[in-house]
Order: sequence, then C-alpha cells, then structure tokens
Amino acid sequence: MENALIIGASGGIGSAVAVELKDRGVNVTGLSRSGDGLDVTDESSVERHLGALEGQFDLVFCATGALEIDGAAPEKTIKRLEPEAMRDQFMLNAVGPALVLKHAIRLVPRKEAAVMAVLSARVGSIGDNGIGGWYSYRTAKAAVNQVVHTAAVEFARSHRHLSCVALHPGTVETRFTADYQDTHPTVTPERAAARLCDVFERLGPEHTGGFYDYAFEEIPW
Repeated sequence: MENALIIGASGGIGSAVAVELKDRGVNVTGLSRSGDGLDVTDESSVERHLGALEGQFDLVFCATGALEIDGAAPEKTIKRLEPEAMRDQFMLNAVGPALVLKHAIRLVPRKEAAVMAVLSARVGSIGDNGIGGWYSYRTAKAAVNQVVHTAAVEFARSHRHLSCVALHPGTVETRFTADYQDTHPTVTPERAAARLCDVFERLGPEHTGGFYDYAFEEIPW
C-alpha cells in the first residue's frame, strides 16, 4: 500500500487511521468537511473535491458518518421515529458513501491491487439484530452495506484486483459514542485505527463485497 485517500480525515476514526497509515509509510491524502469544506451529502461538493485529485490511490477509505445528527438520538422505540431524522441518517450514512464510491472509482488502479472501504457498523446487520431499536441508524447502515456490496459487483468487472468492503471498527471512544459506551466495550481511536489498517493489509479481491469487523471476522448481512 503506497497511496491512501481518506474521506472524513478530521473525524475521530479518520484522523487516527491517517496517522497510523503515515506511521506505516503510506502517503495519505485527507479530505473532510471541517478542513476542506467537503459535504458528502452534496454531489456537487463530492464531484468538485474528488475531481480535483490526480494520480491513483490503492486505498480509498470513507470514514464519514454520525450516530447522532442535530441532536436526534437513536430511537429506543418506533414511536420515537421522526422522518426528518431518518432522512438525515440516510443522507450522511448511506447516500454520502455512495457518492464517494461513485466519484472515487476513477482514482483506483484497474490492474493492481487496491481497497475501497466504507465505515459501517455491526448494528447495520439484519441477521445480527436481536435487540431492536435504533431504527434510523440501523437502516442507514444496512443501506450502505447494500451500496457497498452492489458497487463491488460492478467494480469487479473493470477492477479485477479491487476489494470493496464495509467495515465495522468496534465501539470507538469518540464524541459520537460518548453517551453509549457504558454497555459496549470500547477502544481508543488509535487502537481502532491499528486494527483497521491490519484489515486493509489482509484484504484481497476474494473479499470484495464483504462486511467485516476489526478482527477480520465476517459479519452476517
């Protein structure tokens, strides 16, 4: 791995992955909303920022996303579901990564090994859902998993050495998870980044279209 592009490079996970990759000798290009004005929910913004990049990247990592948007907490019951909050979740956690994949594929080599990874979450698994709740976040993550899998099928036709995957980093100690860490084991962003980078290094084209956790264990859809 030589050149990496990180979308969401100012976030807790994105910034830690950038540091870890640099420590491993990888050249890192980072884009974010706070640092560069990139809004992944706005296609014109995605097209402008990614269109300005030249060269090729053998790793594209979309680390954008949020558990809460504009103060809308995960719903414990469907009675608390608000259409606007659900739309916001879909725009940031599903539409945003889809637009990144759409406009970043031109930056990925066709004839060499490469990875496109999107930050997902285990709660997006339908098969692993045994407790319910969190309707908007769960369904947005389930949607982005489908986006990744479908894109992987398409990309395999033109990029035979590409691995396009959804990744679950574990519960990471960031400001987004501060109110939910009491019931889930947590890791620091630095530890999460090291584990994700280990996964990047193990991914091959045979894994494309998959959904994996930080330990490289496959998660059911």
